[in-house]
Amino acid sequence: MIRCPTAWALHVFLCEQGIGPYSGVIKKTEKEIKEMAKKINDLCGIKESDTGLAAPSQWDLVSDKQMMQEEQPLQFVVGLGEKVSPTDIEEGMRVGVDRNKYQIQIPLPPKIDPSVTMMTVEDKPDITYSDVGGCKEQIENLREVVELPLLHPEKFVRLGIDPPKGVLLYGPPGTGKTLLARAVANRTDACFIRVIGSELVQKYVGEGARMVRELFQMARSKKACIVFFDEVDAIGGVRFEDGAGGDNEVQRTMLEIVNQLDEFDARGNIKVLMATNRPDTLDPALLRPGRLDRKVEFGLPDLEGRTQILKIHTKTMNCDKDIRFELLARLCPNSTDWIAVCIGKHYYLNWGGAQVRSVCTEAGMFAIRARRKTVTERDFLDAVNKVIKEYQKFSATPKYMVYN
Repeated sequence: MIRCPTAWALHVFLCEQGIGPYSGVIKKTEKEIKEMAKKINDLCGIKESDTGLAAPSQWDLVSDKQMMQEEQPLQFVVGLGEKVSPTDIEEGMRVGVDRNKYQIQIPLPPKIDPSVTMMTVEDKPDITYSDVGGCKEQIENLREVVELPLLHPEKFVRLGIDPPKGVLLYGPPGTGKTLLARAVANRTDACFIRVIGSELVQKYVGEGARMVRELFQMARSKKACIVFFDEVDAIGGVRFEDGAGGDNEVQRTMLEIVNQLDEFDARGNIKVLMATNRPDTLDPALLRPGRLDRKVEFGLPDLEGRTQILKIHTKTMNCDKDIRFELLARLCPNSTDWIAVCIGKHYYLNWGGAQVRSVCTEAGMFAIRARRKTVTERDFLDAVNKVIKEYQKFSATPKYMVYN
């Protein structure tokens, strides 16, 4: 027996090199161990692979799913497939990976909440500038800010200036704010995303801000996009503290909109429109230059505007040829301090384009009630009288005129 440690180390070294009386026994034992391990793997179903996955019989999906929820996701390096170019892949992009070789096969679009995707107006708006009456000056202001940078960006590059980022459309209800926004989208062939302010008010903390981020992320992926926030006063109100924290989530959503307005390029493919009939309630941080650079006021239409609106809405109606539209327009009031004389009665009212359209609808209803195939001037006079009586009870426009 070898008792010296140095001699024992020399003995082990010689056996490993195949020299010595026990070298054959060691090699035979190692071979038997390898064969036994191979038999065990074959019985368990374990095969050699480049992925290192265990056999399906040894998978524990429940514990793996729990571990993925508790731990942060791991980052690992994968290769590119044959049909994917390195220029197609960017950092942070979602990709489709081959489950066998873990190679990237296709780039995927960003993950967007379905409720945000549904805000996109897929069909091109059929409203044109000729369908908007009484807003000639507003149309010119909006075309300069939205249409010109998208169709002729070289003009701004030549002058070395940045076009306005956003536009605020404000005015009483029914004066054509939403209608004109749809007409601009029709003219530019841009993707039109309409967002109602109340849709961004969510129950849980951070949900509204997340929807705003995904909304602008989706807008950046489009070739050209117009984001229209209707009734923005629902989320863009002045910040205050009510003591209970009930309005904190709305304020977080508004601050995320402010943050997104600061991040995108003014010469980029996104134009932001916001509409409200209560501009006095909006937060100053949202209204400052650099975010909403231009404010376009939609006032009540004058005599010429009301006449034009009447002609637009009666263009598809079957009317008599001798109807005096200017006379009908004079019978429709247009300001809070002007007394409208209509069929011998006085009313303190103010009318926008929506009320003029209501007159055309009521005139058609009078013709249907009389079982006639055409609308006469008397039908329009009766309609004006009826709409004025109804509008006198429900008019809320004076409450929205505090900014005048």
